[in-house]
Amino acid sequence: MEEVTLEQVPRKIRELYEKAMSAIERGNAGYGLDMLKQVMALEPRFLQARKSLRVAQVKLALAAKPTAMTHQLSSLKGMFTLMSAQGKLKKDPQAALAGAEKLMELDPLNMSFLKFLAQAAEAAEIPEVAVHTLEIARPYYAKDVEFLRLLARLYIAVNQPAGARDCYAAVADLRPNDQLAIKNLKDAAALDTMKAGGWEDTTSDFRAKLKDKKEAILLEQQAKSVKGEADVDSLIAARKIDIQREPQNMNFRRALADLYVRAERFDDALKALEDAVQAAGRTDPQIERTRSLIQAKRFDAAIAAAKAAGDEATAAAQEAAKANFLYEDALTMVQRYPNDLQFRYELGYQYYLRGQFNEAIEEFQLAQRNPQRRTLALYYLALCFSRKGQLDIAFEQLQKAASELTLMDETKKDIVYQMGVLAEQMGRPDEANGYFKEIYSVDIKYRDIAQRIEAAYKKS
Repeated sequence: MEEVTLEQVPRKIRELYEKAMSAIERGNAGYGLDMLKQVMALEPRFLQARKSLRVAQVKLALAAKPTAMTHQLSSLKGMFTLMSAQGKLKKDPQAALAGAEKLMELDPLNMSFLKFLAQAAEAAEIPEVAVHTLEIARPYYAKDVEFLRLLARLYIAVNQPAGARDCYAAVADLRPNDQLAIKNLKDAAALDTMKAGGWEDTTSDFRAKLKDKKEAILLEQQAKSVKGEADVDSLIAARKIDIQREPQNMNFRRALADLYVRAERFDDALKALEDAVQAAGRTDPQIERTRSLIQAKRFDAAIAAAKAAGDEATAAAQEAAKANFLYEDALTMVQRYPNDLQFRYELGYQYYLRGQFNEAIEEFQLAQRNPQRRTLALYYLALCFSRKGQLDIAFEQLQKAASELTLMDETKKDIVYQMGVLAEQMGRPDEANGYFKEIYSVDIKYRDIAQRIEAAYKKS
């Protein structure tokens, strides 16, 4: 099922969703959850609403400090709902999914309920629903091998091999001698490499794909094993011979560009990419992004060399040239690929650095539709609104971002810290200290959080 975004849903549904999120942010979770259920009933393809519902459900469940007994009791309470929904799995998967949603209301962290939701979502051809749900529950099951394998399989189903690789890596860490875990990790890594390189031609022969996959892994391993200049030179020579033998093989051409970068032969690396584009007869966003990264690394090398020579004037000039390049490149990429939300995010960031806050806001508002960039786009939206003096709007963006993160990682620390700063600026010191305490309780060394908390206690 094709996903529908917030911008695509009818106005009434969008307004209902925004009211629901506002209610949750104000602490009226029950009312907000009911409205989110209405949104999902009106537009099942609006996956962001389902994800927001799940985040809120899991937060409530975690606040109650669940135990194994909690899940046993919920299994008993949900037994008949589960059995009824299982009976509908083949004939009416949408009804089965609706039953799974009722089980999530009962206990969104119950492993049996999560497994059934995954089955129902796949049967209804919306595996993304299961991926979102398990992603939110993952911190609770961080060391559960069965859970990690289930999530990894779902990542493969929705063509997100990077997520599968991450899950299988966690399994391999938990079971270092498990040969199946090691094999799964290698396969997921290979699929991720193929996707990143744009090697997903569905018309190609299976054996050719398998050859490509194994070849890419071998080339990557060879590149990682480089120890000195002689090793790089020998591998470069080998790749050139490979290219002469198989001029249409993109694996060899990309590997050659990577080796040139390792040798800091940036012009040669860029030439290798140009040759790859000519050989393929086309370019793509991935090659464009790689080209941009190489050019940025060339600037970094020049800056480092100037600083090592004590030539601060040249270093400053190169830093300015790099900043200008990144800005111009971001503009060009958006013009060339206007629907690529990653490029939209990068352009928004460049506008933000230049103090062009209205232009940055426009790009971040588009970029937040990219699930991988949504949280950071909301964060920078908040910073832009804050710089414009629109503190209440800035705070709303941070609330949205925080509500979608269950784990207090570095990103959430940045968001919660900024919420504290804004609350302070809006004359709400007690609320600000509450946000600062959230960070202080998990990371006393974060920024100036210790000083802020100590100062607050001295005032009280």
